[in-house]
Amino acid sequence: MIETQEEVPEIREPLRRVGITNLRSVAKINWKGKVYTFLPLFEVTIDVPAEKKGIHMSRLVESITEAMSEAVEEEVREAHSSLEELGRAVIRRLESKHPHRRAEVWIKTHLIIPRETPASKKISYEPYDVEVGVIKNEDGTFEKVLRVKVIGNTVCPHAMANNNGKTHIQRAIGELEVRTAFDEEIALEDMIDVVESSFSHPTYTLLKTVDENAVVQGMFANPKFVEDVAREIFAKAKERFNGKIHVRVISNESIHKHDVIAETWS
Repeated sequence: MIETQEEVPEIREPLRRVGITNLRSVAKINWKGKVYTFLPLFEVTIDVPAEKKGIHMSRLVESITEAMSEAVEEEVREAHSSLEELGRAVIRRLESKHPHRRAEVWIKTHLIIPRETPASKKISYEPYDVEVGVIKNEDGTFEKVLRVKVIGNTVCPHAMANNNGKTHIQRAIGELEVRTAFDEEIALEDMIDVVESSFSHPTYTLLKTVDENAVVQGMFANPKFVEDVAREIFAKAKERFNGKIHVRVISNESIHKHDVIAETWS
């Protein structure tokens, strides 16, 4: 079989990231003593030297498949107790299949967390977008990037102060990223809690009338600008997590045709 990937390219330039993206697979993770099933999207890349034409794409897919099979068959295996552990397992598999100096695995999925509604105390299963990146550096060390995206709401304090308590409200989206050493223990649930607790009030999928009333009253008792939300997320994250922190909040404005953004990082 002719391995055209091993030929020397016409243009000899090294590439930092080459691989596959938007690969959907199944993953079972033993998360805090319970087995969760995810259907994540994977992106796996490695670096390619200037003298090599391309990579063997099938070997990247094979590395993911083998790591998945191991996780499914050995659900209580500690090596797959988190999404980042699974990402590192994929890279470990890839090390024996495809030479590289640097590699990345990115896993996007949803985390479902049961929440209790504020008044009726019903259980509402809330979805959160999460993403985990595992990076193998050229010196062989590993680092990870954890990202969460949370929906909440805000109440405008400026309009409230100038309209006898009447104001406009909007849905807001808060994003928190922590880039840290691989062995640093940070739970995605804790990151979600930091973001969700920084809005004027959390939102819920399921709300009875008494819950709607409680949410509205809670929102109006806690008016915030999008800037306030971003600052609060950042302050709480710096206090709780070790690593480089990036915060981004978008307010989907209800009385404007544009949205508002606030962003900061360490």
